[in-house]
Formats: sequence, structure tokens, C-alpha cells
Amino acid sequence: MAETPEFGTTGKPHPYHLVRPSIWPLIGAFSAMTLAIGGVLFMHEVKVGDFNIGLKGAIFGLLAVLACMFFWWKDIIFESVKEKVHNNITEKGLKLGMALFISSEVMFFFAFFWAFFDASLFAGQENMFARVEHTDGHWPPPHIEVVSAFDLPFLMTLILLLSGCTVTWAHHAILEGHQKQAVQGLGLSVLLGFIFLCFQIYEYSHLAFGFTEGIYPSTFYMATGFHGFHVLIGTIFLFVCWLRALKGHFTPKSHFGFEAAAWYWHFVDVVWLFLFVAVYWWGGLDGTVAGH
Repeated sequence: MAETPEFGTTGKPHPYHLVRPSIWPLIGAFSAMTLAIGGVLFMHEVKVGDFNIGLKGAIFGLLAVLACMFFWWKDIIFESVKEKVHNNITEKGLKLGMALFISSEVMFFFAFFWAFFDASLFAGQENMFARVEHTDGHWPPPHIEVVSAFDLPFLMTLILLLSGCTVTWAHHAILEGHQKQAVQGLGLSVLLGFIFLCFQIYEYSHLAFGFTEGIYPSTFYMATGFHGFHVLIGTIFLFVCWLRALKGHFTPKSHFGFEAAAWYWHFVDVVWLFLFVAVYWWGGLDGTVAGH
């Protein structure tokens, strides 16, 4: 009597996508290590003669990480579009990975909001001598010229919310098989993301305070600046999806590459709404006694 074929060999197809051997995880690990070590050496101003080994190492590590990301994701796109080896279980894994990544980003911004609310609600904390000296027990500090929430920030909010609408339009167009509308929606989303970044650069260039001028500027720049960085990453993400949409990579049944970008972009939208309400509007109310 013949033996029953083992699962995944000569019997039923294996339910998981077993990838071919890849060099990119190893290169990615060494690249990240080079970037981290270079950054530490740069912050400690380590030099060999006149050669800034830390700065050069950090730049080389960053370029290596970016190159690894490009070629690794290129291979994943090839597996999905050309080889069509991504099945439902593979897609579930990709979705779980993206969900966990966004969850980590939520915690990242939670730390900045914690720092902002700690400083603003307890601006007059007696044992925080440097804080009290800077804030005089008020939030915002009396010497800080805050940004009016319903000036440029409000316009930036409308732009970002509109970009969320165009991303949703592109998503529905893909689900319905309307490739031309998907390309149009993604193109508008990329344009709106770029416009938002231009306005943020303009805002930063006209602010009346610098990053090192106290706790208000520090928390303001860290929260809004890292959000701007995420907008930049999201805009690049959507631009890549736009190029892929032009090539017809997305179908109603297979479009997680775009879906991941849409998740990320909506996350960026939500974070900005919290920033607008907490940092620009509530945090900019004049003469508020924030703590004792």
C-alpha cells in the first residue's frame, strides 16, 4: 500500500508562501547596525583626524538601509505581480505586520502627546524649577508667540482631510476595477501631501521661536516635526502606489500594496487632527493657568 504523501511535498499545495533564499534580511541588519553605530559616534563627535567617522558612517548606513528597502520591496512586488505566489494566508501576514507597525507608530506619538500634556497641565509644578522658570506657571509661556490654530494650521487640516478623501476615492475605484479613477485619486493624494509639506516648511520658516528655546518649542517641534516626516514617508508611499497603478498592478482582488499605504495615510490624518486640537488650538489658548 502506497504511503500517504506528506502535506506540502507531493500532496496538497502548501498553504504558506515559502520565499526563496534572500540576501536582503542580512544586508538590512548590517545596514541598520551601521546606521545606529554611526549615529552614536556622530553624537559623541568621534573623529579620526579630520575625518568625521560618525557622520560618514551614519550617512552610509542610511543609504544602505534605503537601498535595501528598495530592492527588498521590489522583490516582494515581483512575487505578488509577476509570480502571483501571494495567497490569502500570505496577505493575512502582511496585513498583521502593517497593523502592528501602525500600532507601534501610535505608541511613538503617544509619547510626544504625553510630554506635551505633562508640560502644559503642570506648567507650575513646584519641583520642576526649570519648567516654572520658563513657563511662569502659565501655558503657553508668556514670552512665546504661538501659532493661531485657525490660520495656516486650519488650511493644512483641510488639505490633509481632503487627501484622505482622495485616497478613499482611489480605494473604491480599485475595488470596482476603475483603473483610470484610481490613478487620478492617487495622483491628487500625492499632490495634496506635497502641498501640505510645503505649507509646513513655510510655517516653520516664519515661527517666532526656535527648537531650543524652552519646553513649548521643544514639544511643538518634536510632535509636529515628526508628523511632517510621516507625511513625507506617506507621500512617497502613495507616489510608489501611483506608479504601480499606472502599470496596472492593482486589481479588485489583489491590492494590499495600496491598502497598506491607505492605512498609513489615514493614520497620519488622525494624528494631525489630535495635533491640531491639542497643540495648536487648546495648547495655544492665551493666558491659561495650566498648573500649580
